[in-house]
Amino acid sequence: MAGNEFDYREIDDVIHGRVRLSVMAYLSGADAADFNELKAKIGGTDGNLSVHLRKLEDAGYVSVRKTFRDRKPRSICRLTAKGREAWIAYIERLQALIEPGA
Repeated sequence: MAGNEFDYREIDDVIHGRVRLSVMAYLSGADAADFNELKAKIGGTDGNLSVHLRKLEDAGYVSVRKTFRDRKPRSICRLTAKGREAWIAYIERLQALIEPGA
């Protein structure tokens, strides 16, 4: 890991927001989740979750595929390879802050 092991400024701000952190954590353990499933697990409003998903999508961490099921729109969310790498780096950064020098 580059830089000072105890440098909190290296925490990924895209992931670090509570809602985005929850999305990343949930998707890291799931192959995919639709929007309503995420909303049920994380809470919040449609608009709030949409804004946070967009930020993760813009960073390339999450892909959102829009489909239809029984004529109803459905958004399927997945971590991208870049998102999985960012998630692992985020966890490693937190670990370095918790156990400096480990």
